[in-house]
Amino acid sequence: MEEKTYIRKIGVMETALRDAHQSLLATRMTTPDILGISNVLDNIGFWSLEVWGGATFDSCLRFLREDPWERLRRIRKAYKNSRLQMLLRGQNLVGYRHYADDTVEKFVSLSADNGIDVFRIFDSLNDFRNIKKAVLTAKKKKKTVEGTICYTTSPVHTNELFVNMAVELEEMGSDTIAIKDMAGLLSPANAYELVAMIKKKVGIPIHIHSHSTCGFASMSLLKAVEAGADIIDTAISSLASGTSHPPTESIVFTLQEMGYDINLDLEKLKEVADYFRKARKKYAAFESEYTSINTDMIVTQVPGGMMSNLASQLKEQNALDKMEEVLYEVPQVREDFGFPPLVTPSSQIVGTQAALNVITGEKYKVITSETKNYLKGYYGKSPSEVNKEVQKKVLGDEEVITVRPADLLEPELNKDYGGIKEYILSDEDLLTYVLFPKIAEDFFKDRKDGKLPDYSNIESETDLNAVLQTETSKTPDEFDVDNIGRDGGLAPSEFNVTVHGESYKIKIAGVGHKSDQKRPFFLNVDGVMEEVVIESLTEIVPSAGGEIVGENIARSKRPSPKREGDVYAPMPGRISKIMVKEGSPVKAGDTVLIVEAMKMENEIHTPIDGIIKEIYIKEGDSVNPDETLIYVEVCNA
Repeated sequence: MEEKTYIRKIGVMETALRDAHQSLLATRMTTPDILGISNVLDNIGFWSLEVWGGATFDSCLRFLREDPWERLRRIRKAYKNSRLQMLLRGQNLVGYRHYADDTVEKFVSLSADNGIDVFRIFDSLNDFRNIKKAVLTAKKKKKTVEGTICYTTSPVHTNELFVNMAVELEEMGSDTIAIKDMAGLLSPANAYELVAMIKKKVGIPIHIHSHSTCGFASMSLLKAVEAGADIIDTAISSLASGTSHPPTESIVFTLQEMGYDINLDLEKLKEVADYFRKARKKYAAFESEYTSINTDMIVTQVPGGMMSNLASQLKEQNALDKMEEVLYEVPQVREDFGFPPLVTPSSQIVGTQAALNVITGEKYKVITSETKNYLKGYYGKSPSEVNKEVQKKVLGDEEVITVRPADLLEPELNKDYGGIKEYILSDEDLLTYVLFPKIAEDFFKDRKDGKLPDYSNIESETDLNAVLQTETSKTPDEFDVDNIGRDGGLAPSEFNVTVHGESYKIKIAGVGHKSDQKRPFFLNVDGVMEEVVIESLTEIVPSAGGEIVGENIARSKRPSPKREGDVYAPMPGRISKIMVKEGSPVKAGDTVLIVEAMKMENEIHTPIDGIIKEIYIKEGDSVNPDETLIYVEVCNA
C-alpha cells in the first residue's frame, strides 16, 4: 500500500487548561477539573498543552484560594507524556509590575523545576529589553523559548515592524516565534502575508495564537498554515470560539482533509469535549454576555481574557450597564498611551483606566498607580508618543525614564520580610509573596489555619458556589450604623434569605453616597456584587423575614465625607498603602493613599492643601464609597 504523502507536519497547542477558560470563565477552573481528563488528554499527541501562567497564578490565589505552584506540580504529575507550556509576561512574570532581575531568574528557574517545558515570553509593549532576562534564564534551564510578538493594529504597527521583531527574537535565542493575536485582529489575508514575510527572514518555527473574538481566527489559522506556520493554538470545542480560540476538532479535521500531517485522534478529542462540556456548567456564574463573537472588537481591540475579566470587574462595581461606554473609551485611552498592544498588563492598565474614566464621569480624575507608572516609563517604551497633555496631568513635573525599567530595581528576594517569615515554607512561597504580597499573606494564613477550600468533590455549580462562599468569603469591615438603620440600631452583616424554596446568601459589602434620603447599598448576593437603593436595611431584612445569621455590624469611627478636606474612595476596595502620616503637610492633588479595586491599585488624592488631621483606616482595610478615609484640615494663614 502506497504511503500517504503529507504537505508537512503541523503542531497544535491545546489551550483548554489555561487560556480557554481564562477567556470564557474568568480563569475560575479549579485544579480537579484540570486534572480530571488527564488520562485522555495526555495521550492525544498535542505539540503542547498550555497549563499555567497568564492570569491563572493570580486567580488561583485571589479567587480560588489554591496554591498555583502546587497546581503546577499536580499537573506535571498527571500529564506525564505532554510538553507543558506557560505564558510569561517577561519582566512582569505573572503579575502587573516589573520585578527585579533576581525575582525573574528565580521564578523562571522554579517554573522549569516544577514542570514547565515551554516558555512563551512576551512584553506587552514589544519592548524586548523586558524579556531578555527571562529568555536567557529559560535557555540556561535548557527549556524551549517562544519569543513572542504581540500583534495589534494601529498607525504605527506594520508588518515590516513585526518582521524586524521576529529577526530580533531569533537573534536573542528563541527556539520558536509566537505571533500572539490576543484580540483576534489578525485577518486571514494579513495572516498569510505576515507569516510569509517572516518565513523569508527567520529559520525557526512560527507559532500562531489567535482568539475568535472578531470571527477571523479559524480562517486566519488556515491562511497562516498555508503561508508556512508550523504550530497553531486551538481550544477543545466545548471551551472554544467567542473570546476563546478556534475549535480543535474542526481545525484538525480541516487540516487533515487539506493534506497536512496533524495526527490527533478525533474520537479522543470528542471524549475531551464531552468532559469539558459537563465541567463548564459548574462555572456558569462566571460567564458573561461579552464572551461571544463581537465584530465591534475590530474597533475596540479588547482581548478575550480582558473581556471576561473586565465584565466581572464592572459587575463588582455595579457598572456593567456601562460596558459599551467602557469598550469605546478603551481605544481613546490606548491612543493617549501611544497605542500599546492590549495584552496583560497593558490591557489591564488601559481597561481599568477607561473604566474609571467612565465610572467617575471625568477623564483621568482617578488615576491608577499603574497608569502613572506606565506614563512614567516604568513598563518600558511605548510604541509611539503618548499624549503629552495626559502625561502632564498625571505626572506633573516628574521625569520620564528611558532606561530598561528593571535597571532601577533593587534585588527583592533577600529583603527582610518581617512577620511574614513564619508563613513562608519554600522558595515558591517567597516568590508568591513578592509577586502578590497582601493576597499571598491572606492565603498563607488561611493555609496555616486549615481554611483553604476543598474542590475535590465539586459536581455542580451549586457545589462550587457553596465552597466559594463558605470557605473563601470574608466578613466585611465594620461601618457606621447611623448611616444604615433608621433608628441607629444594629443590623446583620450576613444573612440567608429563602424565597420560593431558593436560598440566597447575602452579605453587605459597602454603602454609597446618600441622595434624596435614599442610599445605595452594595450587596454581595451569592458572590456577585449588586447595588440596591433603599432607605434602610429593614427594606431588605424585615424583622419577620428571612433566616438571619452572622455577626452584627458594630459602630465605626469613619464619618461620612461632608467636609471640604474629606478624602474618600470612589468605589469599594481595599487599602493597599497609606502614603502620609498625621501631621503631614499636603498639597491639593497629592497622593495620600492607594486603594486596590478592579485588580488595580488606584491612587486617591487630597482635594485641598492642608495638614493630615485624621487617618481613619489602616493598610489591609476594606473601604466603601461613603466613608471618610483621611481628613485634611485647611491650614490657616
